[in-house]
Amino acid sequence: MSNLIKVGVTHGDINGVGYEVILKALAEESVTELFTPVIFGYKDLIDKAKTLLELNDLKINVIDSPQDIKEGKINLIQLAKEVPEHNPGKIDKKSGEAAVAALNMAIESIKNKDIDVLVTAPISKEAVNSEEFNFPGHTEFLQEVSGQEGAEALMILCNENVRVALLTVHIPISKVAGEITESNILRKAKILNESLKKDFGYIRPRIAVLSLNPHGGDGGVLGSEEQEIIKPAIEALREDGILAFGPYPADGFFGHGSYKNFDGILAMYHDQGLAPFKTLASNGGVNFTAGLPFVRTSPDHGTAYDIAWTGKAEGDSMREAMFTAIDIFRRRKSYEEAQSNPLKKYMPEKSDRGERNNPTKKQVEEIELND
Repeated sequence: MSNLIKVGVTHGDINGVGYEVILKALAEESVTELFTPVIFGYKDLIDKAKTLLELNDLKINVIDSPQDIKEGKINLIQLAKEVPEHNPGKIDKKSGEAAVAALNMAIESIKNKDIDVLVTAPISKEAVNSEEFNFPGHTEFLQEVSGQEGAEALMILCNENVRVALLTVHIPISKVAGEITESNILRKAKILNESLKKDFGYIRPRIAVLSLNPHGGDGGVLGSEEQEIIKPAIEALREDGILAFGPYPADGFFGHGSYKNFDGILAMYHDQGLAPFKTLASNGGVNFTAGLPFVRTSPDHGTAYDIAWTGKAEGDSMREAMFTAIDIFRRRKSYEEAQSNPLKKYMPEKSDRGERNNPTKKQVEEIELND
C-alpha cells in the first residue's frame, strides 16, 4: 500500500453534525484502502460520537502532528487536549473558535503538502464571525488564505450529473442586482469553464447562464439586466471561444430538464442555484470551491442543529465530498501534466465527454432552439 491520497477533514461546528457525518462516511472498512483520512478535531468528541453511533470498533490513530500521519489509517490530529464546552444544537462562540482552529491547522497542512485535499464539515457563519474570521463563509475565507495572488474562488455545487456555479454567493438578496455586471459574469464564467476542463474532464464544456428576472425579464418589462448585461456577456464569452448559452429563466430551465444538455450552469444568486440543485441531488450533493490552488470540497448541507448529536444525520454527502475531492485531485493532476507536455498522445481526441463537447455549428443552433 503506497501513495494513498491524504484527505484532510475539518470537524466544522462541534455543536452541529460534523463528527457524526465524518464517522459515518469513514465507517466502511474499505475506506482506508482507498485513501488516508486525516481529521482535524478532538479525541473526546470522536469518542463521544463513536459511542452515539455504536462505532466503538472504529480504530482512530490519534496524533499531534501531520508528520505522524499513518497511511492506510484513520488519523486524528488533535487541536488541543482540552475540549471547548460542548452544547449540541446550540450556536456559541466557543464552537465557532474550534471550527476556525481546525480550518487554520488544515490550511497550514495543505500548504505544507502534509495533506493532498481538504474536506470541510459545516460551520455556523454566526458562530465563527469574529475579528479573526470576518468572512461570510468557507468560500471567501479560503480565497483569502489560499496563498495564491489573484486567486478567485467560485462555489460549484456538483454531483455526477449537474454542476451549478454561483455568480454571487453569501450576500443579501437586496444587493444581488448590483453585482450582476458584465465583468463579473465574464470573470466567473471563465473560472467555471477552466474548472470544467481541468477539474471535471470536459474538453469543450457547454455552459448555461441563467437569467436574473422572472421570465428572463420579458423583453425588459420585468427587468433590463438580461438585455443590457447578461446577453452581451454571453456574446463576449462566445467570441472568446467559450460555449456559453442563455440567459435561461431558472424555473423552466430546471423544470423542463434543460440542465441535462449542459456541463455547467452559472446561476445569478445563491438560492437560484442551490434550491434546484439540492432538490435534484438529494443526499449526494457536494460543494466544491473552484479557482483555488488546492482542492476543497464539503457536503452540501449545513450544521443541522435540529438533529445534531442524535445519530440521525446521514453521511452520504460527506462521503461524496471525500470521493469528489479525490477525483478532482486526480483529474487536475492529469490535466496539468498534459498541459506541461502537450504532446498528441497526452491530449485525447475522442471520449464520451470530448465528442459531446465539440458541437458543430448546427448542433449549437439546435441547443439554442431546444432550450
